[in-house]
Amino acid sequence: MVTGKDLLALGLRPGKWFKAALEHINAYNLEGEALAAYLDTVKPAPQIPLLEKPVPFHENISADTSVEQANIDYVKQSMQQLMRTPTVVTGAIMPDACPAGPLGTIPVGGVVVARNAIHPGMHSADICCSVMLTILGKVEPKSVLDAAQRITHFGPGGRLPELQFKLPEEIEAEFQANPFLNSLRSLNLARAHLGTQGDGNHFLYVGISRNTGDTVLVTHHGSRGVGAALYTQGMKVAERFRQAISLETAPQNAWIPSESVEGEQYWAALQTVRKWTKQNHLCLHETIGSQLGAAVQQRYWNEHNFVFRDGDLFYHAKGATPLDPKFMPDITGPRIIPLNMAQPILIVEGTTTETNLGFAPHGAGRNLSRTRHKYSKIGQTKEDLFAEETQGIDARFFFNQIDISELPSAYKDAEDVKRQIVHFNLATTIDEIRPYGCIMAGDWEQDAPWRKKKLAKEAARLTADDSQADCSAL
Repeated sequence: MVTGKDLLALGLRPGKWFKAALEHINAYNLEGEALAAYLDTVKPAPQIPLLEKPVPFHENISADTSVEQANIDYVKQSMQQLMRTPTVVTGAIMPDACPAGPLGTIPVGGVVVARNAIHPGMHSADICCSVMLTILGKVEPKSVLDAAQRITHFGPGGRLPELQFKLPEEIEAEFQANPFLNSLRSLNLARAHLGTQGDGNHFLYVGISRNTGDTVLVTHHGSRGVGAALYTQGMKVAERFRQAISLETAPQNAWIPSESVEGEQYWAALQTVRKWTKQNHLCLHETIGSQLGAAVQQRYWNEHNFVFRDGDLFYHAKGATPLDPKFMPDITGPRIIPLNMAQPILIVEGTTTETNLGFAPHGAGRNLSRTRHKYSKIGQTKEDLFAEETQGIDARFFFNQIDISELPSAYKDAEDVKRQIVHFNLATTIDEIRPYGCIMAGDWEQDAPWRKKKLAKEAARLTADDSQADCSAL
């Protein structure tokens, strides 16, 4: 009788397939050449190892300070590890590049091209994070910002049922037809999160065109809970493939073979989430314009967190703006690159070059994490920092709680990023939307129960320490 130990002795990798194989082998008393021939039909494919050397990638970034250099060094180390992933054929980093996880994780401002593979970890949970722009003519900008504050929705969760926008039937039908999207949870998220912007660096910005003097509305957000749910499922499927075909690959770089059934379904799901995200922006833009009675002069958008396809090549852009028309089937205008709340939004055009791979930066990026930036401002109040850094603009936080990790100083120097865009021939600026004001979520967790509990616990600990100190002094 053949046992699992016998299969291990033959150098076969154990797995769920052992049980069925052993039943078949022993039922038919297979041995010798017959056994070998059968095992060749059922044993797992050989594991795919990491590449011996990292695939070279293009560096469209430079440093002026030691902090910037440290940031770039970490990004480059991360890319060098990532570029040993077996599917990868080329990559690039942009001037806004900054770390986004442990070494080997695609950085923000990174582009990685893979053959016949979709890597969910390389588009991240914020699938299709994007910007939409609407030109509203000579409307008074304060009226736009005031209307937007009444209409938009920041923070966790979705809209109340009576305030929800209608999910278009075409998009709902695509959700129901795709196994990655047709759960009741995903459908409920698609309805409740429509017309919401989330938190973090997402914003609603009102400014004035340098070229025309027109008032312009720009929103920045992604697919919210809809995309996060798809990302979670995608990572689970990619991990199953990783376990089967490439254990040496880091979990964050696991992939779904694009030609597999799962790969085709996941690609279709990404396109549906893209449609949903565009509709998410449209709900806000159309409602704000309608409430103001403003005629739309022009409207366009672009994502910067997505996977783009060109034949058997999949371009994973984690915070990189697509320039090449082949990446965007619904182009209606140039591209949009925001920098920070106090700086103009760049309107750019560009072409594919050898070093940019058809992409430009998506913003200013960070040199320090949110936490490290907050520590760097110890000794200054949030109110003083806010007043200092938002002079001349109408900056608002939806929850009336200042988030200093979203103030301009939290980001790379905008002028330096603009210089690098020119230096590395990444894009040409054809207009700037100069800031009137913006809305961001703000520190909505400041009064959260978990934070209050943590602060109370810390206060109790300090009180206990003080009591012990008083007792020891007696």
